[in-house]
Amino acid sequence: QVQLVESGGGLVQAGGSLRLSCAASGRTFSSYAMGWFRQTPGKEREFVAAISRSGGSIYYADSVKGRFAISRDNAKNTVYLPMNSLKPEDTAVYYCAAASRPTGRTAVRTSDWYEYWGQGTQVTVSS
Repeated sequence: QVQLVESGGGLVQAGGSLRLSCAASGRTFSSYAMGWFRQTPGKEREFVAAISRSGGSIYYADSVKGRFAISRDNAKNTVYLPMNSLKPEDTAVYYCAAASRPTGRTAVRTSDWYEYWGQGTQVTVSS
């Protein structure tokens, strides 16, 4: 069982930056691949980024590539998502998620693949 708590969301102007963090409970954090998703009202949860257990494999949605950079610190049980050059269309509730299944390029982009989810943190980018 893993509990995930996101933080770092807020209100920022377009072009600004935020860094999201997701702290995980438990002593087996390194056993989980981690992902970030986002969701706006009336839309499905959208894949943002994912990172494998060791951090050796990283995946991004095309919409955030070059602006966001997922990383993890297994010693601190935390995954990070620094977000730069933010755009109004990045406005959403951001969720982190954990999966114990083997990592795959397609699987990590699918919300159903993840077993545990945080409660979400709101990111609002004003124009």
